[in-house]
Amino acid sequence: MYINSAYLNNSLIDFMDKSKPLIVGSCGTYHLFTHPRLPTYRPKGRLDFQILYVASGKAHFYFNNDGTDTVVNAGNMVIYRPKEPQKYEYFGIDQTEVYWVHFTGSDIKNMLRKYGISDDMHVINTGTSLEYTRIFKQMILELQRHQSDYPEMLTLLLRQLLILIHRQLTTENKIKNVFLDTEMEKAIAYFNDNYNTEINIEEYAASRGMSVSWFIRCFKQYASTTPMRYIVSIRITNAQVLLETTDYNVTEIGNIVGYDNPLYFSRIFKKQRGVSPSEYRAQLKTGNSHTILV
Repeated sequence: MYINSAYLNNSLIDFMDKSKPLIVGSCGTYHLFTHPRLPTYRPKGRLDFQILYVASGKAHFYFNNDGTDTVVNAGNMVIYRPKEPQKYEYFGIDQTEVYWVHFTGSDIKNMLRKYGISDDMHVINTGTSLEYTRIFKQMILELQRHQSDYPEMLTLLLRQLLILIHRQLTTENKIKNVFLDTEMEKAIAYFNDNYNTEINIEEYAASRGMSVSWFIRCFKQYASTTPMRYIVSIRITNAQVLLETTDYNVTEIGNIVGYDNPLYFSRIFKKQRGVSPSEYRAQLKTGNSHTILV
C-alpha cells in the first residue's frame, strides 16, 4: 500500500473554521495493491468537508443506514459534508487509487453550489484526468513544504479543482471516448505550436487516422469551435499582442502570425476585432482601445 498525506500545522485533528471563505486542512492519497482491505468508518462524520477522487480501480461507499453498497468506479468523486456519517472501503484486488482533500470555511456551501455541486449530491461524475491528480499532488506538496503563502496557494488549487469539476458537469455534448479526448488535446497542442504555419486540416486529420469531417465534428464538441476558427483566434490574439507591445509594422506582424498577404491579414483582423490592425494601433495611441471587440 502507498500512502502520502499532509496536514495543516501538522495537526491530525479535524476542525471547522469560518474565519475565511475557504481553508484547506489536509489532503492525501492511498494506492491499495498489497493490503487486502482498507476500511474507513466515522459514524459521527467530521467537522469539515471532504472530496475523494477515485483515480483508478473502484471504492465502496455506504451512504445509507440500510447498508447499501454504492460502488464508485474510477472517474468519479465523492463529497462528504460536516457531521455526515462516513463509511467506505477499498480492496487490494481492485488496485484502488484515491486522492482526498478536507476543507472548511465560511462560504463553502455557496461555493459548492456555484461550481455545480448541489446539496444532495454525493457522487460526482468527473471523468479521469491527469490534471486532477496533478492538483492533488501539488496540494500535498504545499502542505508538506510550508513555503510562504502556502495556505493561499492551497485555496487556489482547490478552487481550480472545483472549476474543472464544474466544467465537466456543464459541458454539453462531451466527448466521452478517452481516445478521442486525448486526440483533441493533441490537436490543440499542435495548433498552438504551429499556428503561424500553413496547417491543412484534412492532412492533419489523415495523419491521425480520422476523416476530416469526423475530426472537425469531434474538435468542435471538444473546443466549442472549428479547427480553423481556433487557429485564426490564436493568430489574431497574438497579432493583437504584437500591435500593443512592438513597433513592427502591420505587414511584419501578419507574417509573424502566419499571413503572407497583408491585405488578407487586415481583413481577417477587422472581422475578428471590428477594426483593422492600423486602426487598432491608432486607437491604442489615443486611448480609445476599449472600443475594440475582444
